[in-house]
Amino acid sequence: MTAAKTAKRIQLIPEPHQAIATPTLVARTPVLTTSARPLLTSVLLTTLLLASLLTAAASCGEQDSVLGPSQGVVWPPADGSVTYTDPVEAATGFAIEFVGFSNPLVGEFQQGDARSGEVAIRPTETGPITTVLLRQLDGDDSWSVLGAVTDAITPTAPAAGSVVQSPVTLQGSSTASEGTVDVAVRSQAKAPPLATGFVTGGSMGQMGPFEGTLEFAKSATPDGAIVFSTSSMEDGRVWEATVVPVRFG
Repeated sequence: MTAAKTAKRIQLIPEPHQAIATPTLVARTPVLTTSARPLLTSVLLTTLLLASLLTAAASCGEQDSVLGPSQGVVWPPADGSVTYTDPVEAATGFAIEFVGFSNPLVGEFQQGDARSGEVAIRPTETGPITTVLLRQLDGDDSWSVLGAVTDAITPTAPAAGSVVQSPVTLQGSSTASEGTVDVAVRSQAKAPPLATGFVTGGSMGQMGPFEGTLEFAKSATPDGAIVFSTSSMEDGRVWEATVVPVRFG
């Protein structure tokens, strides 16, 4: 890919242009107040993510249908077995069943535009924030998850909404304990991952580049995601994650 094309590509992780108030986290225990860097605005995140999906669809001649009931969605399952009328419940189900968080602390819903917003997820009171992006798609008032972002994992490939085939190319930058970022290819379903692996980036708070490839099995759904996550050094639980929506070709 040329430098010009790379510069024009819409990324899942934009640079922050505006800060919002740090959210108050709620869980089964008393309410917690975070002290981390403020979240990016959901309007900016969701707008760029949807723009990326539209760009990918336009290249395939599918611009009119990219934001249909299931396209561009990573959770809930495509078979309709689970639906959510509450965005916090949608974010919680996604965090536990799709990403693999264990008893996460779940923040309040932060409204973006009339049909979108975000929810902050933390593994512990002092753990890093994973921001879950949600939207009510056209013709459907239930809530769907479009992806998730965290500061420590910033993939550049695959791009959000792009069509991927096996093996998928993985590129970006990250920081994690011992540099290891776990990777899973998942279909939009309650099912085991199509593949798992890892890439190695920076460590000890220093961002460093990662690159790799991962072969995966055929997906039963047209949509899915690449899940990049790190684990706690203490007990191995999922610590934070960036989830990139993709289509399988």
